Amino acid sequence: MSAVPKRKVSKSRKNMRRSHHFLTTPSSAACPQCNEPRAPHRVCRFCGTYAERQVLDESKLNTAEA
Repeated sequence: MSAVPKRKVSKSRKNMRRSHHFLTTPSSAACPQCNEPRAPHRVCRFCGTYAERQVLDESKLNTAEA
């Protein structure tokens, strides 16, 4: 047997429960090397650096002109 609600959930209680179910915008930070926007704690797609080190090769980078 499965669980069955004992009482109807009111609109107010339903909406209060769902009050935290909203979407947030993804955060971004400026790359310290090229000042392009990038996700925090991720490798920069434009210059290939992370924590002030070159991580990606030039051949694997996304160019801004593309």
